[in-house]
Order: sequence, then C-alpha cells, then structure tokens
Amino acid sequence: MTATVATAAVLGLTLAACGGSGDGGDGGSASGSADQVEVFTWWAAGSEKAGLDALVGVFNEQHPDIEFVNGAVAGGAGSAAKDLLQTRLQAQDPPDTFQAHAGAELQDYIDAAQIEDVSDLYDEFGLTDVFPADLVDRLSTEDGAIYSIPSNIHRANVLWANPTVLEDNGIDPEATYEDLDAWMADLDKLDKAGVTALSVGTTWTQVNLLETVLLADLGPEAYSGLWDGSTDWEGPEVKAALEDFETLMSYTNDDRDGLDWPEATQMVIDGSAAFNVMGDWAVAAFEEQDKALGTDFTAAPVPGTDGVFDFLADSFTLPVGAPHPDGAKAWLETVGSLDGQVAFNKAKGSIPARTDADPADFSEYQQTAIDSFANDTIVSSLAHGAAAPVATLNAISDATSKFTTGASDLAGYQSELAAATQS
Repeated sequence: MTATVATAAVLGLTLAACGGSGDGGDGGSASGSADQVEVFTWWAAGSEKAGLDALVGVFNEQHPDIEFVNGAVAGGAGSAAKDLLQTRLQAQDPPDTFQAHAGAELQDYIDAAQIEDVSDLYDEFGLTDVFPADLVDRLSTEDGAIYSIPSNIHRANVLWANPTVLEDNGIDPEATYEDLDAWMADLDKLDKAGVTALSVGTTWTQVNLLETVLLADLGPEAYSGLWDGSTDWEGPEVKAALEDFETLMSYTNDDRDGLDWPEATQMVIDGSAAFNVMGDWAVAAFEEQDKALGTDFTAAPVPGTDGVFDFLADSFTLPVGAPHPDGAKAWLETVGSLDGQVAFNKAKGSIPARTDADPADFSEYQQTAIDSFANDTIVSSLAHGAAAPVATLNAISDATSKFTTGASDLAGYQSELAAATQS
C-alpha cells in the first residue's frame, strides 16, 4: 500500500502541475479567482459518491459560473487520500478545499498553519444561528476559532443486525440488550451454532468497535475522560473493557483484515453474519439494496450505549494558499446551506448539522438519529477524528492491529494504548 500511495502522490502532483499550466500558467497562485474549485475528498464510491454528487448538483445551481473539479481519492477509508493530501500540503500545492473529520483531527493541520480560520464565514452564512450550540463548541478551538464547516453528522455507535439470521438461531430479533454481557450471551450462542456472530473489517473498523466497547463499559463521562486525561488508561475499568473487546473479537470473521466496512456490512445484508458495529453511513448500503428497516435489518445503539450519541462529522476546510479561495468559499457556502445539507445527507445516510432541516425529508433511520442527536448525551468518536489527534489515533490503530493479529497480549495492548494517549 505504501508504494501505491507514493505512486498516487507523484501522479497527484503531476496532475496538479498540469492543471496549473492549463489555467493560464498561474493556477497555483492565490489569486482569489472563483472560476473553479478543486474539492479533495475520499468520497469515490457507493453512498459517499452519491452524497458528493448530490452536493455538487446543489453547488452547480447556487454557483453556476464556478467549475467543480473532483479531487476524490479512493481507498482505505480515507487513508490514501490523507497521505496524498499531506504530500500536497507539504509541497505547498493545496487543493482549494479538502474533506476532514471535524474535531481533534484538524489539530495537526492547525498546528502546521495549513488551514485558515473560517469563523467569519459562520457569521456571513448565518451558520451560528442554525448549528446546535454544542456542535459549534465542539468545532471551536480554545481561542474560539473554527477551522471547518461540517456537511453532516454521523453516529458511530450503531449495531446492525439481520433478523432472519437471529430468528433461525432462536434469538428474538426485537430483543434489546442492556449491556455487553447480555449481548455476548447471544453472540456465544450464534458462535456455537457455527454462525459468524459479529462481522468486522480491517483495523479502523476494529478501532470503531473498540471505542463503542469503551463507551459501553466506562460510560460517557469516563469515556470522554480518556481523551482529556481524567480517566486512567492503565486502570482496572479500562482493562475490563479491553477484555470485553477481546471476547467480541473472538466472535468475528477470520478474513476481517482483508475487508473494509462495505464488505463487513454486506455480510449482514447477505445473512452470512448476524451483527455488525458500524457508523450510520451503513444505512445507505442496506437501502441501496432495497432492504427495509425493521424487516430486513435492524439498527440500535451498541449495547450499553443507549442514550449516547457517538459523534463525528465530515467537514470542509479553507487551506492556506488555496489557488482559488473565492471558489473554496463558494463551496463552503453550499456545504453549510440548507439545500446542500438536505441533498447530501439524504443520499449519504447521515443527518444535517443544521437544526432547520425538516425530519420528514429523511428516512426512518435518519429521523431516529436526528432525535437522538438533539436529546442524547454527545461524545466524540475516536476512529473518526473527533476525539484525538491523528498521531494518537494512528498509535492506537497500530496497537489494535498488533493485538487483534496476536502480536501482543492484553497487558501489552493496554500499555501501548496508554502510551499512545500520553504522547
């Protein structure tokens, strides 16, 4: 994969250079021109591309004189895109705007002075009046600056299930689980029947599972304390949660490290697995295949996390030195607009960051998510950039991969997690 990313980086830089010459020889200068905007994302397939396409449709209506240039990079749930993006930023060849997860993931870009404060755009576009105050607080740095505009809100702590698989194995598909122990009793029953009880994919999906286990066992306050230093990573409560994570991983598919989230989710859709823990972008995968909520699949908070919304948001930035900053601002305006957020989220399965969207415009699942985000306790997702900086997440991911592939034991895993967060 390293060689592939390196090749992509070279190609990306070459294409960027070609684009500059085709723009009158001065395409890389921050001229303020709004004749085009290069939008850099990892939305290259499936519901993610459908969402981007819908957003572009609104952008073209709102800004017909600006050419949209698609800078999407496929692969690795964004990892390939982030690698190429970093190469471009270091080469002072930024796109006009790029996708990032809102929250702590942005800190590295802020520290490197690679993105602009866009707080003034919140006033210009009226976003402070339509975004929840709690969301604006989560987007703001300690000095009150805001460095991105969110296009959506996603929930990471969702348990998806195939009711037919459950019924065929004597499990009530309408049963609710108060905690992980109650859920694991049914997972054990499925496992003994020769059924893949819980599907999972490559490392980042395992980290997504890990964070929901930590949330379930520790509760929202202590879970949030993992990221501000008030919860001890080496304490007995974390050890107990890691033991639960180890048990859950024992119920998963052997080919997990060769799958990404769509393949892991497809196992539940096809009935080759009973459960999957994944963010609510997965709902689009079910609906694209004409699966009905409550009949063909179910969705509920991960056991032990009812009443908690594990939050993440895709957002867009204004890079320092963007070749077409006015084009970027036009894109950011569409991203934050009511029409843009409705079109994008209807296609992607997420919910609008805006509070003035009509819930009736969205699917049954999305309506439950809108209600939950408005009323539940909000915590920040680890796996999706809201809770911790990129370096911390990378270290946790490396430790998790070692543990789930048998290269470290539980004690070593816990020590590596503690070291990752201390650094």
